[in-house]
Amino acid sequence: MTLFVFLGSLLGSLAIGVPVALALVLCGAAMMIQLDNFDVQIVASNMINGVDNFIFLAVPFFMLAGELMNAGGLSRRIVAMALALIGHLRGGLGYVAIIAAVLMASLSGSAIADSAALGALLIPMMRSAGYEVGRSAGLVAAGGIIAPIIPPSIGLIMYGIIGNVSITKLFIAGIFPGIMMGIALTLTWWGLNRNSAMVRPPRASRTEMVKAVGNGAWALMLPVIIVGGLRTGIFTPTESAVVAVFYALSVGAFVYRELTWKLLYECLVSAARTTAIVMFIVAAAFVSAWMITIANLPGQLSALLVMFLDSPVVLMGIMMLLTIIVGAALDFTPLVLILTPIMLPVAKQAGIDPVYFGVVFVMCIAIGLLTPPVGNVLNVVAGVSKVRFEHVVRGVFPFLLAEVGVVILLVLFPQLLLTPLSWFY
Repeated sequence: MTLFVFLGSLLGSLAIGVPVALALVLCGAAMMIQLDNFDVQIVASNMINGVDNFIFLAVPFFMLAGELMNAGGLSRRIVAMALALIGHLRGGLGYVAIIAAVLMASLSGSAIADSAALGALLIPMMRSAGYEVGRSAGLVAAGGIIAPIIPPSIGLIMYGIIGNVSITKLFIAGIFPGIMMGIALTLTWWGLNRNSAMVRPPRASRTEMVKAVGNGAWALMLPVIIVGGLRTGIFTPTESAVVAVFYALSVGAFVYRELTWKLLYECLVSAARTTAIVMFIVAAAFVSAWMITIANLPGQLSALLVMFLDSPVVLMGIMMLLTIIVGAALDFTPLVLILTPIMLPVAKQAGIDPVYFGVVFVMCIAIGLLTPPVGNVLNVVAGVSKVRFEHVVRGVFPFLLAEVGVVILLVLFPQLLLTPLSWFY
């Protein structure tokens, strides 16, 4: 009964237009009433104590780092470097978009920010070169969702905090699946465009290549510093966020000299606004998360899936399918916060590694950013590229299938993720 109260109150609130944060609070309150345990002080204390966690400082700092990277010219130089190296190939701008998406994912961790930046930079160039604009926009959108997988990932941070899983291990484990997604997009783009007659940009000279790589090297050093620092224990995930801000600020202001006081102020305001929205949702989610534990919803879900507990692969497939379906209706952050306390205990009971589960789980939620009716990344790309939403949906479909294929591979063969992780640990 509590499971139906949970789903009914949450989905009902969202259906009538209640904001996500308030819907999460109402959901928790409804379960309290159903269990005859309602207390306003419990609601307030869970919201306050939930976000009173040092690790959550990583969220605003990584958001600020992403803003500084875009404003300071780091993102643009990554695109320029990829364009100089492979832009002359058949469909080269598509390969540029994929490589830039993977590299930018290691800088910001935000699917929305990466998709907006790549869409604004590359889609006008692809349109001018004769690329089918819906397909181009779909590729950029599909590349954007690599950001929540490759570190630094705000989604993995939230999963790690809610599920009490090592964020450092999650960050390291996310690298190879993110690269797999990039490879899948590359093969799909090649298959779609191998016989096309698109205009190719002229090949860059050796001097232009060297200059572009030299300019982009400063941006490429950031993921090396973050991953290296985490692996060697020089700093924690939270401290790595501060390092990212300091590095992006220093490079944008003193190396590239594009980060002005005005842009810095705009970055601070934008990061503060986004952080306020995200952290309010996080605080609200702790109310429902506490009630999920009290009401033993994971136990009720286990009872429904008991026949699959002895088959981790089948259970993993079912949970990931449910995640993708629910992700079509709910946004990224609330879905991580709602489903983690429900699904992770079930996964542990079936003997599934929590780090492996977390990475694949966040991948499935990220895929939801590409599926209507919500599809926030699709809306962002459609907006910045001035392409109709339905054209972007049609264009993203083959790339969406490719990324779902990567998830299926990881579900069937967990060692594709666990073996690279074992090289670091």
